Amino acid sequence: MKPLEILYQDEHLIAINKPHGLLVHRSKIATNTEVYALQVLRDQIGQKVYPVHRLDRKTSGVLLFALSSENNALLQNQFAENRVEKVYLSIVRGFTEKEKEIDYALTNDSGKTQNAITHLHTLKQSEIPVPHGKFSTSRYSLIEVHPKTGRFHQIRKHMAHIFHPIIGDRPHGCNKQNKLFKEKWNMMTMLLHAESLQFTHPISNEPMVIKANWSEEFERSLQFLELK
Repeated sequence: MKPLEILYQDEHLIAINKPHGLLVHRSKIATNTEVYALQVLRDQIGQKVYPVHRLDRKTSGVLLFALSSENNALLQNQFAENRVEKVYLSIVRGFTEKEKEIDYALTNDSGKTQNAITHLHTLKQSEIPVPHGKFSTSRYSLIEVHPKTGRFHQIRKHMAHIFHPIIGDRPHGCNKQNKLFKEKWNMMTMLLHAESLQFTHPISNEPMVIKANWSEEFERSLQFLELK
C-alpha cells in the first residue's frame, strides 16, 4: 500500500486524507482485511496514533489522529460536544433542494433511537442523456453536507430517507443506480467525501481548518456527470 497522504502534522496531532475502502481500525463487522489506517499511519510515522473520530470504510477524506492519549481525550470531547464543524461532499441521485435540513431520528445497532440532524446545500446539478428505467435522461446533484449530529451512517441514511441516495452506497443507496454506474462507467466507489474539519487545537487553542482534496474516482465522476 502506498503511503497515506498527510494533510497536517505537529507534535500533538496528525490528519490524513483517508482513501476510499480503508478501515480506520480493526472491527468485528469487517474481518476480511488486515490493513487499517491506524496501523499504516503508525508504521509510516514511527509512533503510536490515536483515532479521534471515525469515517466509514467507504468514505474518503479528512481523518484526525492524536499523538497522545491526553490530546485524544481533549479532541474527542470536542466531537462529543458538537464543537467540531464537519463538511462533506457527495454526489446523489436526482435534483436536491437548494437548501434543506433533515431532522430524522435514527436507530442504532443497540435499538436505541437518537435524534439526527443534517443540513445540505446544493452546489451543482446536471441532467445527462443517459436513459435509465422509464426516464430518457438521468439527474444528479453535487451537494455539500453538514451533519449536526454524529450518528452511525447518518448522512447515508438521511439521503436515502429523502429519496436522494448517495451514488455507490450499499446498502442504503439505489441498487439500480449502482448497477448503472458499474456497467456504464466502471465506477463502484461510494461518492461521499469528508472535505474538511474545523476544530480548536487542543494545546494552542488556535482555530484549525483541515481540508482534503477528493479522490480520482470522485473527480472522474464529476467529469462524466457534467458536475464540474
